[in-house]
Amino acid sequence: MYRQTLWTAIMCAMTATATTTSFADFIEDSQIQLKFKNFYLDRQYNATPAKNWGSWSQAATLDAKSGYAQVGNVQLGIDVLAQYAVRLDGRDRNADWVLPYNGVSGTGTGQQDRDFGKIGATLKAKISQTELRVGEILPITPVVVFDPSRQLLTTYNGVWLESKDIKNTKLTLGYLDSINARYENQPMDFGLWPKPLNNDGKTDGMYVAGIDYQFNNHWSASYFYGDVTNIYRQNYLGMNYKNNYDRFKLDTHVRLFDNAESGDALYGDIDNQALSFGSMLTYGAHSFGLSYQQMFGDQGQNGSAATGAPYFPSLAGWVPQPYLDNWSVVSFVRKHEKSVGFTYSYDFNELGLKGLKTTAKYWHGWNVDSNYESSALTGKGKEAEFNFILNYVVPEGKLKGLGFQWMYINVDFDNIAGQPSDLQEHRIATTYTYTF
Repeated sequence: MYRQTLWTAIMCAMTATATTTSFADFIEDSQIQLKFKNFYLDRQYNATPAKNWGSWSQAATLDAKSGYAQVGNVQLGIDVLAQYAVRLDGRDRNADWVLPYNGVSGTGTGQQDRDFGKIGATLKAKISQTELRVGEILPITPVVVFDPSRQLLTTYNGVWLESKDIKNTKLTLGYLDSINARYENQPMDFGLWPKPLNNDGKTDGMYVAGIDYQFNNHWSASYFYGDVTNIYRQNYLGMNYKNNYDRFKLDTHVRLFDNAESGDALYGDIDNQALSFGSMLTYGAHSFGLSYQQMFGDQGQNGSAATGAPYFPSLAGWVPQPYLDNWSVVSFVRKHEKSVGFTYSYDFNELGLKGLKTTAKYWHGWNVDSNYESSALTGKGKEAEFNFILNYVVPEGKLKGLGFQWMYINVDFDNIAGQPSDLQEHRIATTYTYTF
């Protein structure tokens, strides 16, 4: 019913536009891009090779954004996002969370889909600096974000309002009806990781409200509230400071999350607070980062140690939380965990190698309540992760914009439930965008 209503609204808007105004701005200001991504992923577990997984796939995405046609006092437009991926190679037995996984088949082994695709459309209406979007939503907020980390994007369906009509202020209001995860080709109800997505109708969606305020050239603040009905509610407060000192650039922030159960508490009691601090110093081609993160609270997901679930609530569908400073493969979000992170990046443009950049990241987490994670464990758990990322984008010529990325991940676990084996992972992506 929701999707039928959406398409009806879009068709009515197109009809109104055609009969009341010219399509000049609607067409001339449009942006159409065809994006290609070749993606290889391979994860190897040291002690449990039967759990290894990975795949090689090719995706093509048509991203079409119209301009705005004036209809009375309102500007109307339509965006369309069509995504398709085909599997080139990979292991069928284990889910890789890149392409859909069909679970257990009649042969007793799970099967990965060979290809899949999804299409979404968004009606946008704008008055002055206030825009309403209805349909497919790609939010970037502290309480909900879309995910571009694999092959196809994680998207949402709903209604989204952003306004910049008040000086130095951005207001955000939203209602998200469903989620279309990066490895799904249909909208699903919201849930809490690690349980899989489903359409059981026990939650009414997610409500979002937030404000971003710029005090001056250096200081800004944000407050956001999110409520995944009958699962959890989340308050977020962040402060940010930026400054330039000749060749030095400083970007520092403090972020606080407060999480509790919502409504019927389908996943049990939730009582969690997460505090994180991050700072990035850039000097010429060099960038240095430092971060600290700590978990507080008494209950975790499901209110039980049996699941071994992370302590910070995150949405089912492997939705990331990049507003936590130490979010990565490990995430460092377990009960009472403390973690610190270090980052170093170098831009080879200073040496005449335009488009080449390397980044190294290291995180170390400790003080994990291992007994909460599993009754078979005692003491405090530790975990660590190292990433090395190599990026190159062709800076000029006929292949300008062609990008390559290699990412190496190494993870070590010590006394952590549900993680019996250390792992290594390689991700290789080739991207190219053609603009019409």
